Amino acid sequence: MNTRDLEAFLAVVETGSIVGASARLHLTQPGVSRRIQSLEEQLGVALLDRQSKPLKPTAAGRETYAHGRRMLGVLDDLKTGLSPKGVVRGEFRLGISPYLSEVGITILADRLRGSFPDLMLRITTGWPEQLLEQLRRSEIDVAAFCLPDGMSPPTEIEADALDIQPLFVVASRSLDLPSPTTLQDLSPFRWIINQDGCGFRSAIQRRFEQENLPLRIAIEALSSDLRLSLVARGMGITLATRDAIESSPLRDALKIIPVQEFEPRVRAWVVRRTPVGRLVRPIECLTSALEAAIDAPISTANRG
Repeated sequence: MNTRDLEAFLAVVETGSIVGASARLHLTQPGVSRRIQSLEEQLGVALLDRQSKPLKPTAAGRETYAHGRRMLGVLDDLKTGLSPKGVVRGEFRLGISPYLSEVGITILADRLRGSFPDLMLRITTGWPEQLLEQLRRSEIDVAAFCLPDGMSPPTEIEADALDIQPLFVVASRSLDLPSPTTLQDLSPFRWIINQDGCGFRSAIQRRFEQENLPLRIAIEALSSDLRLSLVARGMGITLATRDAIESSPLRDALKIIPVQEFEPRVRAWVVRRTPVGRLVRPIECLTSALEAAIDAPISTANRG
């Protein structure tokens, strides 16, 4: 089997199109198509559903993708083991949640570029369940995300627990609330929060459900800067880390609301499937970079 044909197929699955694969591999579109057809002829099955847009693998294609990704990983591991000084090459496919990307991606990119100049970092963002599914399908090599304190990743996947981050309820200074307040007091207010699946949102959803209180969502916004900006304008309340609040240019318009018997926290995790082979050291670099970014004040980091 020609590994170049396999690389072309993997690229089509990951980009969703012949155009995307040709750009990634620096090939013409007909060249990519020929490689896919060659692989299909060797295996005797159709690997792509050509009626779907974006292109999706067939059932046989999904199985071929999983095996192919592992095969190419083994070849990369072999090249790394035989290369002078164990130079790490190839792709490092990272799936990361928006919050960790926001606080840590610059530190991570700088450290990887300095330590592994021949390694190409490919980053996708998503929520924990999405990233875990991509990890199971071998679409990414490692995932980094936050879960509410007390929750853990699935046991079949190796995971390293990083620091716990306390979260705080934030409101506009113009909002009239008793201090300290209660969850019951907060239940009439609308929240500005990440999309469903976010660790921050999960932390508050779980507690509101335990108290049989409604969680009213006003706006779903990805960036912490945007959420705090909307909160400062009196459009709702949110959860944020202390560093995010204190580094916000609108911090003078914001206030932390102490809530009785409510101290939400999230823990960051780095998870991967084994074996990781040549990516052992890059994953160690990822873990240390995220730890440094979480521990450092956000005001000293590039927040993306």
